[in-house]
Amino acid sequence: MQPDDLIAASRDLADPEARGRPKQAYLRRAISTAYYALFHCLAANCADTLVGGPGAVRSRPAWNQTYRALQHRTVKARCRRDDIRKFPAEIRDFAAVFIQAQDRRHEADYDPRHRFDKAYVIQAVDEAERAIRRFRQAPVKDRRAFAVYVLLELRQ
Repeated sequence: MQPDDLIAASRDLADPEARGRPKQAYLRRAISTAYYALFHCLAANCADTLVGGPGAVRSRPAWNQTYRALQHRTVKARCRRDDIRKFPAEIRDFAAVFIQAQDRRHEADYDPRHRFDKAYVIQAVDEAERAIRRFRQAPVKDRRAFAVYVLLELRQ
């Protein structure tokens, strides 16, 4: 899953160039797909920074296991903790957008009465794209620390 491809798919679903209102099903999928762009960005970051990125000598099973270890609920809980303030702005911003995107995804996927409008969805996709871009610009040592923070149990 490539986060940039998921963002592009979200844009296609929201169809900002089309006249009129897109179907709610498309807007819902755009919201959900934008969230998954964030999630897969973080999953790849965890695997790349802890096991090794493209071109590194790495164990494919270890990389896959690390990628798949990310838990939606755990990430959201960690992003809400006060100690998120220890991370640089790029990561704090990513965490804030992640929380909001997950809440939006839950509305899109589980609340049949919730209605979305095109402008709201396009804004949500834009926010996800900016958060991903800024996250990727954070120093690798901070992205690695964030990977540990969201994957491993916290001990005092």
